Amino acid sequence: MKNQKPLSSKKPPEPDEDHRPIEEWIADVKPSLNPIVSELDKVILKELKNPRYAVKWGKAYYGSAKFGWCIELVAYDVSVNIVFLNGSQLSQPPKLGGETRYVKIRDIEEAKSSQVFEWIKQSCQMLGWSW
Repeated sequence: MKNQKPLSSKKPPEPDEDHRPIEEWIADVKPSLNPIVSELDKVILKELKNPRYAVKWGKAYYGSAKFGWCIELVAYDVSVNIVFLNGSQLSQPPKLGGETRYVKIRDIEEAKSSQVFEWIKQSCQMLGWSW
């Protein structure tokens, strides 16, 4: 299977090995959502091999040189969406979305759930969007 193209005509984010743009994005997230975003970032970093990062369109992107972009984090007013860019390929994928699937995370317990961990683990090991 070849890498999927983004579902938009917009140019995908440029990958970078530097995690600092993600750290800056996390620092700018609403204080009430910061623990959620920080926890998700920690889990993604643990699972992603040879990681690449980007921040574009107000969203944090995570990927790898081998698989392309696999996860996007979006912080809203009361929740954080974790978007699995290869979500339809996941085992027992999240219900929200189409080709991409996402979950709305509203508290730290949801961010630490075994199901979210499993989706992150799977997503980091399969083809995502090409860059």
